[in-house]
Amino acid sequence: MPTDRDAMTMAGLNLIQQALTIYDRDLRLAVCNRRFQEMFALPDALVTPGADFAATIRYLARRGDYGDVGCVEDFVAERVETARAFEPHYMERTRANGRTISVEGTPLPQGGWVTVYTDITPAKRQEALLRARSEELSDQILAYSEDLATANRELQATITALEEAKRQITEAEARTRLTAEMMPAHIAHVGHDRRYTYSNRRLTSVMPGTRTDPIGVDAADVFDPGTWAVIGPHLDRAYAGEPSVFEFTHPPSSHRIRVALTPDPISGGVYILSMDITRESQARAALQQTKRREMAAQLTSGLAHDFSNLLTIILGMQSRLARMGVPAEARELIDATLAAARRGGGLLGRIADMTGPREHEPVPTDLAAFLADLDTLARSALPSGISFAIDTQGAGGRYLLDAGMLQDSLLNLVLNARDACGSRGRVTLTVRPVQETWLEFTVGDTGPGFSPEALDHALDPFFTTKGGEGSGLGLSMVYDMTKLAGGRIMLGNTDAGGRVTLRLPLRPAGDARPPGLVLLVEDSPDLRSALRDMLRGAGHSVIEAASVAEAADILADLPEISAILSDIVLEGSATGIDLARLPRPGDCPLVLMTSLPPDDPLHRAAADVAPVLRKPFTAAQLDAALSTGDRP
Repeated sequence: MPTDRDAMTMAGLNLIQQALTIYDRDLRLAVCNRRFQEMFALPDALVTPGADFAATIRYLARRGDYGDVGCVEDFVAERVETARAFEPHYMERTRANGRTISVEGTPLPQGGWVTVYTDITPAKRQEALLRARSEELSDQILAYSEDLATANRELQATITALEEAKRQITEAEARTRLTAEMMPAHIAHVGHDRRYTYSNRRLTSVMPGTRTDPIGVDAADVFDPGTWAVIGPHLDRAYAGEPSVFEFTHPPSSHRIRVALTPDPISGGVYILSMDITRESQARAALQQTKRREMAAQLTSGLAHDFSNLLTIILGMQSRLARMGVPAEARELIDATLAAARRGGGLLGRIADMTGPREHEPVPTDLAAFLADLDTLARSALPSGISFAIDTQGAGGRYLLDAGMLQDSLLNLVLNARDACGSRGRVTLTVRPVQETWLEFTVGDTGPGFSPEALDHALDPFFTTKGGEGSGLGLSMVYDMTKLAGGRIMLGNTDAGGRVTLRLPLRPAGDARPPGLVLLVEDSPDLRSALRDMLRGAGHSVIEAASVAEAADILADLPEISAILSDIVLEGSATGIDLARLPRPGDCPLVLMTSLPPDDPLHRAAADVAPVLRKPFTAAQLDAALSTGDRP
């Protein structure tokens, strides 16, 4: 149905003195005003939307509007072919009725064209009258006036085409800018004078602390001195025609940044693309450490096996020798040999711990509770002359952490700090978030600090400053566990003593899920009893079922169920996987559990629909799974 706006538009077109038509790309009439029908005396069928262009030309040619055209169908075919390759034009022609019209056509960007017809008969008559009454004017001036009039009309047609082209370019530029703003990266261009000519609004999100609007500013003034010290030399090489891609750590924010510089041969400037790859670098560090562990395991497993056999032989032979009634001096030597062999066995065990398979398994961890447990363990290992304090500096809440791995690392650092302090001193643990990127743990002491050699090699396996009492694997294990988490470890000294800093990816886990009514689906009575105690210990109420059918009935009757914990293999033909297809109240999560290996088809099918807990699991792992389980 035509709208009021369509009616107003048509009324306006009917008021103008020129005839106007718009044909689409299929050569069908889209719009024309009343003046078009009146000017060419056309029947209603040819001024109705959808009328064929060829039919209109054929009608006018047969009526003689174009004069003698010879074969009408050939003339129509020629005009249709010209229309299909439509180009902007202006022309004037005298019709069979003696009136002169101007024809001005302009193509449309989506196909088709618009044409305006103007009756210029009065203007032509005035020109003829002027020519007759101005015989004194030279033929050159008269011709110039006519050419100028024609040129003015052609110029107006060209201006209209240019305005349309400008509109299309403006729209294309707007789309390009919108695309650049949507990119999760900083895109910019600096001119030959090293001043920014373009920048999207992503610079401050990629590198916090930089200028919000760098346009017109020298590149050296956009960044802090530390960042410019890294970027400046690469930019110099880009101006010399050498493209580059490099990574660096942004000092103010600790973000890991990748920058690509591409010379612009046209303007002499440089294009800049900067991306925050902090998460990528953390994952890459964890993957690299996993690969190194696998290689180390391959290299050491054979050696460890052979050494274990040798140590077993030594222990056996020394034990036999001790039973032969040797003198006291020999007994001391035998005992020393046995102690050294046992120590070698312990060392092989620690090497196996370092190189053996170990997965980083972060779970939602309450930082305050974690630090409270660590405080208890650390104080029990410190003598009375050494004090211990934890400063959280505002770091609280729940984070995704491998609590066991982190606790082992921090206890190792506390014990190293204890050894550095001797009988008296102070050990501190400082915890703080860093730029919403890292969760930082710093263990400091009042000992002598790290020597220059220790700063260079303390993380190397078997390096120790404790003489025969140290294995040299403690800090290596801390380094290994930190890298598996995608973190960093840094050694240094302060005015008071030594300092070791661990930085782990800061990943908030949100609030803990409050206790509720948990539906426990397990067909083993013994397992149900153990799991019931574990859930009640976390504050949950528990209702039990032994099959999917029982669980379905309970879900239908109790909309207050807050979570479902189910074994995969249950009584009957249905499995715990089928629970994922049942309606669940609200945001009730489903967690599946099993003792099946991960490569079992049933285990893989379960992992596609809900989190899967491998038996056995701890209460903390169960709590984390219920907090992040699959929602309906």
